[in-house]
Amino acid sequence: MSGDDLDGTMAAIGPGLRAAREQHGATLAGISRATGISSSTLSRIETGRRKPTLEVVLQLAKEYGVSLDELAGTAPSPAVARRSTALHSFGDDKAVLPLTRYVGGLHAHKHVLPAVEESPARPRQVSHEGYEWLCVLYGRLWLALGDQDLVLAAGDVAEFDTRTLHGVANAGPGEPVEYLILFGPQGERLRPRTPPAPGRGAR
Repeated sequence: MSGDDLDGTMAAIGPGLRAAREQHGATLAGISRATGISSSTLSRIETGRRKPTLEVVLQLAKEYGVSLDELAGTAPSPAVARRSTALHSFGDDKAVLPLTRYVGGLHAHKHVLPAVEESPARPRQVSHEGYEWLCVLYGRLWLALGDQDLVLAAGDVAEFDTRTLHGVANAGPGEPVEYLILFGPQGERLRPRTPPAPGRGAR
């Protein structure tokens, strides 16, 4: 393996661990309790601010039920393949598909929440370092942001500091919800650079 290949493999570990944890449906606090690794250490590993030891990677891989190849993105992941099918069949579990594998900068994920028969309880909220931009592609998404309750429809966008308590759920019965997330683990934000329309330049 060349130096560039090794760097790329190591760079994929953090996002791979975060995606595996989300697919596992676990929080940083929950994994901390299960493994004895502090939440702050887990967060720094996921965001690339700390390189994990092999012992830690093996412990987390066992906890999530994934292989080292899956974490590093060097082999097809059965879990991801299963969730790719879920994008069409909308099975019982939420699908989380990581779209980026590098460390640092913005990370992109596609999420799918399955259809529900009844209106859910208020989403459980979490908070962590970072900044998030969310866009609903299909269905209606309930975003509980601090004390606010927002229902977002297809085409609606929300952005927020993830240190604010937040959580999501399918807002209504009968159909699934698809949405995209762009997440800046170190607080990175989007920078709109749309030029003025023709004939509407600065006056």
